[in-house]
Amino acid sequence: MAVNTDTEGRGQWGSSLGFIMAAAGSAVGLGNIWRFPYLTGENGGGAFVFVYAICVLLIGLPLLLNEIALGRKSGKNPIGAIRETGGNKFWQLAGVLCILVCFCVLSYYSVIAGWTIGYIFTELINIPIDFEEFQDTPMYVIPLCFVFILMTIGVVLGGISGGIEKAAKFLMPVLFIIIIFIAGRAVTLEGASAGIEYYLYPDFSKITTKVILQALGQAFFSMSVGWGLMITFGSYLPRKSNIVASSGWIAGMDSMVALLGGLMVFPALFALLPGKDPAGGPALVFEVLPLVFDAMPGGNFIGAMFFLLLLVAALTSSISMLEVPVSYFIDEKKWSRKKAAWTIGIAAMALSVPSALSSIEGNFFNSMTLNFLGNTQIGFFGIMDFLFGTFAVVVICMMLALYTGWAKKISDFADELSEGSPAFKGILRKSWIFFIKWVCPIVIGLVLLDLIGVFGTPQEGG
Repeated sequence: MAVNTDTEGRGQWGSSLGFIMAAAGSAVGLGNIWRFPYLTGENGGGAFVFVYAICVLLIGLPLLLNEIALGRKSGKNPIGAIRETGGNKFWQLAGVLCILVCFCVLSYYSVIAGWTIGYIFTELINIPIDFEEFQDTPMYVIPLCFVFILMTIGVVLGGISGGIEKAAKFLMPVLFIIIIFIAGRAVTLEGASAGIEYYLYPDFSKITTKVILQALGQAFFSMSVGWGLMITFGSYLPRKSNIVASSGWIAGMDSMVALLGGLMVFPALFALLPGKDPAGGPALVFEVLPLVFDAMPGGNFIGAMFFLLLLVAALTSSISMLEVPVSYFIDEKKWSRKKAAWTIGIAAMALSVPSALSSIEGNFFNSMTLNFLGNTQIGFFGIMDFLFGTFAVVVICMMLALYTGWAKKISDFADELSEGSPAFKGILRKSWIFFIKWVCPIVIGLVLLDLIGVFGTPQEGG
């Protein structure tokens, strides 16, 4: 089986810290600060948080180790990684899906990231803006989306250690400082204790099949498994690096940001808007939080800081989404980094326009419908998010677990994890093998069945 011998010309991490920061940055995104609080609100508060933490430890972490091991062993992008380790065309489809997922999600993710740029300024100069009106105005939304993609291209052009690693080492500490500051302010508000109780004290009677499956899904998306990001980042790791310890740090930092994200939202919500339903859905952050900030002393500044935090979180993720297809074109097509970053970035801009227009009533992209395995998705944005941001990610997780666990000798990948990680032996090694071979495929299968409505009403989106 091939091993990583070709890192010349591709770049390599300058340090383990740089890799941890960049990988944690790719995992820490809008999913932690935008998606996690509203899912927590919709799924019973503390009960959801409790189940989510277990899912990260038992499912997210083994899958994370799996992808990083595959990346370092091969020294390649997701398609090349499977080919180099002896996978045939069928298994290489998982790699193709990784590149498609990263490119497609980058296009519509950048629309949400563009909203955060707009809200930084509306908060800072205190211009109240109706969220519905804002997202329905193409002259605001499309240019802001393009600005965000240009920021992403700018970082990726700098390469691995000169661009991505440098940016991550700066952006991740900034992110933690801002989130701790806002969470600290939120929990000290008068009346915040009700929100803290709702968020951190689990009511175990609220744990249902739906809550467990939602928590599992969030663990996948929040840990950035199933995107090829961790395969690609793993491919830039030197052989002496400790994958197991690094993965623990990545999972810990990712979960910490998600937990702090909830501590920013719920105490402030309960303190300043008593009676407001915490199950506010996807618009919770953009509709409710500006009202919360307005009610705080110095709210304009805190509001601007919050949306700056969202922008930083979005950027640390979008960098890695662009890097996956860029690494493919560098490895397989021998393109220069400059040509790959600009070509893919401009293509993502073009694909972002239908997503930006899909919230406007009466627009073609708003009314288009897809019926997929019993799921009805309405609107271009919703269709893209379901197909690429949800369904394809779970399929990739399943294929990669089956590939390393069954199609190949899993002991080869366990050996890869042991290299540089002397503690990875005995019960730890056996547990990881058991989870990748048995637990992860069964659990991922249940999530797939849930997505197509086997356990209830299929997802409807828009």
